[in-house]
Amino acid sequence: MTDILPPCPECSSVYTYEMGALLVCPECAHEWEPAAGGSAEASDGPREIRDAVGNVLQDGDTVTVVKDLKVKGSATAIKVGTKVRGIRLVDGVGDHDIDCKVDGFGPMQLKSSVVKKV
Repeated sequence: MTDILPPCPECSSVYTYEMGALLVCPECAHEWEPAAGGSAEASDGPREIRDAVGNVLQDGDTVTVVKDLKVKGSATAIKVGTKVRGIRLVDGVGDHDIDCKVDGFGPMQLKSSVVKKV
């Protein structure tokens, strides 16, 4: 077990383990073959980030929030339908891959799974 296992291609969890010929993520239950390339594709070329409905996102896009989001340190939440303009795609903390500025809340990072391209 001298090999370092790649993170999960679905949720980016570092707690992957081998089960026979497959790699398994205990956090999201995703299974994949190491030769299938899950993380190898991400490191070979530009990473393709998709929104909650499968649209490909790009820097500068405008998106809307598809579910209420609690914000740490704030008494209010970001409501469904809130528009976020001029997003920037990043490799953020955890699986947060959108860097943006939300009106009324300021700069923050969002997950692409909670937004929809306008």
